[in-house]
Amino acid sequence: MALFVALVAVAWLALLVAAPLLPAAPSALVYAFTSLICHQRPERSFHLDGFQLPVCARCLGIYGGAAVGALAAVAASRGVRAGRPAVPWVLTAAAFAPTAATVALEWAGLWPTSNLVRAIAGAPAGGVVAFVVTRALATVHYDRCVSPRPTVPNPPLPPT
Repeated sequence: MALFVALVAVAWLALLVAAPLLPAAPSALVYAFTSLICHQRPERSFHLDGFQLPVCARCLGIYGGAAVGALAAVAASRGVRAGRPAVPWVLTAAAFAPTAATVALEWAGLWPTSNLVRAIAGAPAGGVVAFVVTRALATVHYDRCVSPRPTVPNPPLPPT
């Protein structure tokens, strides 16, 4: 399951980057879907071959970080069955600090950040969250979800 999540994260990132180069119908579907999760402001988005990517720079950084984090979780979980949480909550919260700082500084008008800074600031948040979620999925034991078949108890042995 963890490998599947990692592959989906990488495929999603590839789709976002390739969207401007796709034929019109699939490209339009990608842009329409991502418009539900991102503001898609042109001045806050990267452009490829003169076309705007379907998500802003911050979202692209988050998705890029998520792809790397999911792949790292797969690599880290090889041979690991279960145990303590992969990443402490403090580290997870700290991963959001760069994004929170850039947003706060932008809103306060103190620092006009670039798209590159937005993308780099978003990457740790996506990476850590994907790492935690992917590691958690790697420890789920689906065989325990199935009810065991009823068994007939062994009859007692006759007295000898």
